[in-house]
Amino acid sequence: MSNQIPFVDYLVLGDHPHLVANECTACGARFFDRRNACAGCSGTEFRKADVATDGEIMSFTIVTFAAPGVPVPFVSAIVNCQGTSVRGNIINVEPSPESVTMGQKVTLATYPLGADENGVEAIGFGFQPA
Repeated sequence: MSNQIPFVDYLVLGDHPHLVANECTACGARFFDRRNACAGCSGTEFRKADVATDGEIMSFTIVTFAAPGVPVPFVSAIVNCQGTSVRGNIINVEPSPESVTMGQKVTLATYPLGADENGVEAIGFGFQPA
């Protein structure tokens, strides 16, 4: 049994961590959660599609207020991973307008979120400057 598990179902760990989307077989729209029908074309068939691990920041905000226990500030962003839109935090960077910019090149990165009483560690993902 592995001592690490992905925090979300669509994160694949291993030697080359990456995200996997559900892609509509009719129009190619991609979703990370389970769908009964495509929001783009109402298609009902999907296939698994690996998402590029490199991307570009399309939009971001520096979060300064969060739920109790969530460290702030941090950068929340929408990253275009070669055509697939991914929401994630920008990590391993100073959360400031001088360090994060629109169009900035980033790459997928994983990090530990904590472990349970059995020592199983949850692994999350974010993006870091390329």
